[in-house]
Amino acid sequence: MMRVLTLSTLFPDASRPNFGVFVERQTLGLAAHPGVDLRVVAPIGLPPGPLRLMPRSAPLAQLPLEETWRGVGVQRPRFTTIPATGGRWHAAALTRALIPVLDAVRPDFPFDVIDASFFFPDGVAAVALGRRYGVPVSIKARGADIHHWGRAAGTRAQIRRAGCAADGLLAVSAAMRADMIAMGMPGARIRVHHTGVDQDRFRPIDAAARAAEAARIGVTGPLVLSVGALIPRKGHDVVIDAVARLPGVSLRIAGEGGDRARLEALIRTLGVGDRVRLLGSVAHEAIPRLVATADVMALASASEGLANAWLEALACGTPIVITDAGGAGEV
Repeated sequence: MMRVLTLSTLFPDASRPNFGVFVERQTLGLAAHPGVDLRVVAPIGLPPGPLRLMPRSAPLAQLPLEETWRGVGVQRPRFTTIPATGGRWHAAALTRALIPVLDAVRPDFPFDVIDASFFFPDGVAAVALGRRYGVPVSIKARGADIHHWGRAAGTRAQIRRAGCAADGLLAVSAAMRADMIAMGMPGARIRVHHTGVDQDRFRPIDAAARAAEAARIGVTGPLVLSVGALIPRKGHDVVIDAVARLPGVSLRIAGEGGDRARLEALIRTLGVGDRVRLLGSVAHEAIPRLVATADVMALASASEGLANAWLEALACGTPIVITDAGGAGEV
């Protein structure tokens, strides 16, 4: 029996049920393997002092320190993230916070390997912890961890060092693997592990079900769908502008994020509020029907690893129009 400690700052919780569901899916799949005993440590980064009372942080601060999540034991220790520092101290703070947690875990659960599900700060901390406990470390690169943190001045050297020190590396696409090698990571240790999709959930639906879903979201005529966080990198503004040029075509964008106000202003400026709507965060269980109802999925991402939305759309029989970003050519 292999005892796996999964370390993930991207993991769902009661306040963010859609957060990191791709990590959850992979983790639950691994936990179901008969030769694996798995526990999850899902650290929560919070700003210092009274900043923890801000609306974005307060729900996270109130989460339990330990719980069973979908049948898997999960610990949620806190670590301090200092705003406006470019993340340069996140991994060190995470490592310090995890040492007493893992010291307490290890007598009852002497883990054989640390599985870091994201490169930063998870992977950097995992390497330091692997040395402390004398266990191998595997790190998975997914997208923003390499394309953002791997290029940022305060964190790129940390990520490169962790990649060179880890015992095993996973990349969600061959394109991601090439980016990791270009950073100086050892290609011989990087294996491509393409993102999977649950085809029991994401599958075509019949015409009646599509019509009912279209009516529910107020759409008549062709529907373009985008699924992704409302952040500049996702290129939602490009899709909004394109749909504005297509009379009679509706656009729905599922996701939430800091770019919402800018996108709402763009919708008003273009005068397409009757056809283009931001749906906000959509429950994960509602996504398959929405995706299967769309006539096309459109994403204009500036960078990606291997976007879950691409694969989920194709599994539903929904064509995709996407930029040549990350592993797009491998789909």
